[in-house]
Amino acid sequence: MTAFGADLMARLDAFAGFTEEPGLLTRLFLTTQHRAAADWLMELMGKAGMNARLDPAGTVVGRYEGTVPGAPALLIGSHIDTVRNAGRYDGNLGVLAAVAAVAELDRRGERLPFAIEVLGFGDEEGVRFPVTLTGSRAVAGRFDRAALETRDRDGVRMADALRAFGGDPEAIAAAARKPGEALAFLEVHIEQGPVLEAEGLPVGIVTAINGATRFAVRLRGMAGHAGTVPMALRRDALAAAAEMTLAAERVAAASDAGAPEAGLVATVGRIEAKPGAVNVIPGEVAFTLDVRAPEDAVRRDACAAILAGFKGIAARRGVELAVETTHDAAAAPCSPGIRRQIEAAVVRAGVRPLSLPSGAGHDAMAFAGVLPMGMLFVRCKGGISHNPAESITAEDADLSVRILLDIIRHFEHETPTA
Repeated sequence: MTAFGADLMARLDAFAGFTEEPGLLTRLFLTTQHRAAADWLMELMGKAGMNARLDPAGTVVGRYEGTVPGAPALLIGSHIDTVRNAGRYDGNLGVLAAVAAVAELDRRGERLPFAIEVLGFGDEEGVRFPVTLTGSRAVAGRFDRAALETRDRDGVRMADALRAFGGDPEAIAAAARKPGEALAFLEVHIEQGPVLEAEGLPVGIVTAINGATRFAVRLRGMAGHAGTVPMALRRDALAAAAEMTLAAERVAAASDAGAPEAGLVATVGRIEAKPGAVNVIPGEVAFTLDVRAPEDAVRRDACAAILAGFKGIAARRGVELAVETTHDAAAAPCSPGIRRQIEAAVVRAGVRPLSLPSGAGHDAMAFAGVLPMGMLFVRCKGGISHNPAESITAEDADLSVRILLDIIRHFEHETPTA
């Protein structure tokens, strides 16, 4: 166990102590626990040689100047808010690994031709308010001020919560980096999936953050007595939904078998049948469909194929079909130039490079099309995340800091966005 790994794991353990629920890690956006964590992080950044502050959107910003004060900055960060009953590495690893890397530069007296800004965003998880990526969108210049009027389940407006936190709702536009102030955005994050572990690799290079389309599907058949309606005469909405679920699975599985790199996945995550009695044929069903892929064309084609299949099933089974699109987000491809730099650092670390898409959303997606951006994934046990069982090794944590340091030291700040 090396110095980076042991120290980073200890800090992650300490950081998990900032929680709303004793014994569990729950740190929601703009809560008192979030503010306590932000204060602790700013103190840690100061010890690492950075000037730390809180920006108007509640993001912790630690700046390590380059050889020339005021130089454009390489942005490195992730989020410090969590889901309820979270694991301790999602988001937090990326922030504290970046602090560790800067601390090592400071210890060695190294200054670079550019500054480094470590960012601890809030609201990546979108748990407290019905919006996400508040901190990263503000830095990227993509914040929608309508979000300030949203309310949490207790009726608290985001604008009021932000003001109480120490942010400034009226000055959020000032959080955006002006042209020439930032060079690129990097994020270190646990994979939140099982691919790296299955490959026996500690880290991976992210190709893109998947685009996602979500649908609310409703079926109306005919409720009837479970004992008196013959099978051939039924209009069973739940049986139709079951067939549709398998049809969606077949479309995604066929894509994965033919082109695993396409990264297409389809999930029916919630289903409800009515009237919900043991002796009644379900007459109504509502279910959700989530389709994701790192390429928008692949996702769109899959959605079209799945919905066409749904229509055929509905017609054959005599049920009415209604589909509503509830979410549609484009994929966020990582910049080829940044990917090459991350891959080069992985190779220099003696690790076989593996490229893979991210099925989950991350702060990095806020910067797609604004700055060159890229992500380094770190292996997590069993692919488990958003769960107290979330786990990484000290050795992998150590390697993530070493690779990040190598990327920083070899960073080519003229990398194009294309």
